[in-house]
Amino acid sequence: MRAAVFKGLHQPLVVETIEDPTPGAGEIVLKVCRCGICGSDLHITEDPIFGVPPGVVLGHEYAGEVVAIGRDVTTVKVGDHVAAVPLESCGKCGFCLAGDPAGCAQLSVGGGGYGQYSRISERQAVRMPLGVSFEDGALIEPLAVGLHGINIANMRSGARVLVIGAGPIGLAAAFWARRMGAGKIAVTASSNRRANLAMEMGATHFVAPSDEDPVEAVNRALGGPPEYVFECVGKEGLIQRSIDHVGKRGKVVVVGLCTTMDSFSPFAMIHKEATIVPSAFYDIRDFQTALDVLESGVTAPNLMITETVDLEAMPPAFEALKERTTQCKTMVNPWA
Repeated sequence: MRAAVFKGLHQPLVVETIEDPTPGAGEIVLKVCRCGICGSDLHITEDPIFGVPPGVVLGHEYAGEVVAIGRDVTTVKVGDHVAAVPLESCGKCGFCLAGDPAGCAQLSVGGGGYGQYSRISERQAVRMPLGVSFEDGALIEPLAVGLHGINIANMRSGARVLVIGAGPIGLAAAFWARRMGAGKIAVTASSNRRANLAMEMGATHFVAPSDEDPVEAVNRALGGPPEYVFECVGKEGLIQRSIDHVGKRGKVVVVGLCTTMDSFSPFAMIHKEATIVPSAFYDIRDFQTALDVLESGVTAPNLMITETVDLEAMPPAFEALKERTTQCKTMVNPWA
């Protein structure tokens, strides 16, 4: 099969022919039909903290068709369309049995979506109705990330919400905040190029960068300080910015993954009695909820897809996303 292979830090992916995967016991092989390029994959190719060895096929936001099954597989069959849950785990502990593989002590994040075929465990496959497109299927993973953050927040109905970041995760957070009954939702970002998209995804206000006090600008948009702040970028200094924004006894949910050392003022947090909650990954229920919403015909998430490339064009498109770009979610079609 053809696949875009990770060759090492600071090197572009290389499309080459590698061995087709074969399923073992309890495993299935998918024909990958769509895979989204995720910001974490961009970081993996630049940051040694992830420890991914050369030779790996990245890509964890994908959906496809089952083309082979191993022995003892009972829940899917050849021809099924599935979205891949990329969380690899033991499958036997209490967390795994409860549908929460992110809590497993053996958790690792798999890939394979940047190839024509991928092998996953049967329990990582979420079956999709045939009416759900593969594009939608590849959006389930980032939508589940945003949903998990909203669920962790335990957000009250009618709340004032601020989302920092207008990438796919920030937009997903705005989408779910709207569906979960938030009142006013402000999205802010380093530029205004996704302002319209943020509004279509569920925001009531977009606060563009300007010379004025950003805290005052957000408070004015929301009619008061946000009760919930979702940090969806993952850059140094944004936890402190979230604390600056959040209201008295509010909650900061950290969804963005920052891999560098960071600091913030405990005094500001304590003075407000603010709560900081990290949000990582999702559970199977989050995945299923995202699928159910897409199956219902909601189309707003599709607006995030701004580009689809074939496998040969994928490495330069991948590198371009490391710089500021007009793209939001780039999809890969390995069979184009």
